[in-house]
Amino acid sequence: MSEPLLKVRNLKQHFRINRKQTTKAVNGIDFDIYPGETYGLVGESGSGKSTTGRALIRLYEPTDGQIEFDGQDISGKLSKEKEHFLRTNMQMIFQDPMASLNPRQRVIDIVAAGLDNFKMVKNDQEREEKVLWMLEKVGLNAEHANRYPHQFSGGQRQRIGIARALIVNPKLLIADEAISALDVSIQAQVVTLLKELQQEIGNAILFIAHDLAMVRYISDRIGVIHLGYLVETGTVDDIFNHPIHPYTQSLLSSIPQPNPLVERSRISLPYDYKTSGLNYETSTQFNVSDTHKVLCRNEDLIRFGLRV
Repeated sequence: MSEPLLKVRNLKQHFRINRKQTTKAVNGIDFDIYPGETYGLVGESGSGKSTTGRALIRLYEPTDGQIEFDGQDISGKLSKEKEHFLRTNMQMIFQDPMASLNPRQRVIDIVAAGLDNFKMVKNDQEREEKVLWMLEKVGLNAEHANRYPHQFSGGQRQRIGIARALIVNPKLLIADEAISALDVSIQAQVVTLLKELQQEIGNAILFIAHDLAMVRYISDRIGVIHLGYLVETGTVDDIFNHPIHPYTQSLLSSIPQPNPLVERSRISLPYDYKTSGLNYETSTQFNVSDTHKVLCRNEDLIRFGLRV
């Protein structure tokens, strides 16, 4: 395989609540994302998914760890040059399209924000041409350019958010729960759009979601995060057909099945970390195969059915 586009090592994101309390939202995770691939990050609400994405794009200041993006170290304090490099090569699509779009700006100005901020066009004509071209790519048209966000449906607003992110031609796109606020039919349209644009543009995607069915459809590899720890990583086949960690098995068992006969006999597996007998803090990543890793201790190997 080629060199990773993004290397994350021992990433920690802690939030100080008061003198005595600190929330460890992300607590030492490692993963890589390769050029042109989609890496799915899944877990329940509060597991640290969105915090990871925001730390990577430096909306948060990481507590510890190293982030290397396209050969450059972007952890620690960023110089103006590195910040410019990061903002033009890594972009984010947010969960709530209405909250992330300025209601007082026209669509043409919203989408062109990156072009304006980083002076990527020579004149107004080039600016307009690029915006209209990108709107067409995401399924909108020139008539929409002079409208305001409240004049669009949720799915259309998310398309505007995608256009705004992609217009600077980023190498990595972070989709932070980008479909969770949309209707099911619209979710499928947005995910299909992301896949088509990825094939055309060649960018990598970090797809953060709790909808496992969508993650399975769009991802090449998947990381399962729980309580700020990456408990299992692998290919789609590894995670969905050979899950090892009990938390992963619990998530998969909760997926509704479209077949009524299968759904009737489906059993959701409970998982409670406090009573599980597992200890994430003292666990390390065990290589099940070249592509499959699970977080465990030596004493957990037999329980997980792995060789000692």
